[in-house]
Amino acid sequence: MQTTVVTGDITTQQVDAVVNAANRAMRGGGGVDGAIHAAGGPAVLADCEARFPDGLATGDAGWTTAGEMPARWVIHTVGPNRHAGEDDRSLLVSCYARCLGVAGELGARTVAFPLVGAGVYGWSAEESITAALEAFEGMGTVVEEARFVAFGEAAYDVARQALGR
Repeated sequence: MQTTVVTGDITTQQVDAVVNAANRAMRGGGGVDGAIHAAGGPAVLADCEARFPDGLATGDAGWTTAGEMPARWVIHTVGPNRHAGEDDRSLLVSCYARCLGVAGELGARTVAFPLVGAGVYGWSAEESITAALEAFEGMGTVVEEARFVAFGEAAYDVARQALGR
């Protein structure tokens, strides 16, 4: 699997699936979650309500339609909130592993990832990207490209350095 990094808006990526850094309720929120729900339109929320009436557990992932976005699917994952005392790094690694697993179940060949947990959940961009790379290492998948979409130059530089580019 090829890993790449770009800067930009995850909601406009021309990929099979985009990953949403969601909250447990899966009813929209701020940051990446809010942007995905806004860009995807009401179909994303309706699918979240139908498929995940009780939300998702931290470290887990599940999919919905992408609604009006160019992608076909949204893979939602709930990262650990360090500010709420969830500092178990294995949950962050699990987010990425579960997303890759769900992508494989869907047959998605290209997946755009945000830096899960970075930002309001208190993990650094470096911690997030290294957790992703740890999850991806040796994992068999049909995914051909895992694209990290960094919001801003600072996150881009951290991700690029971690990927050895």
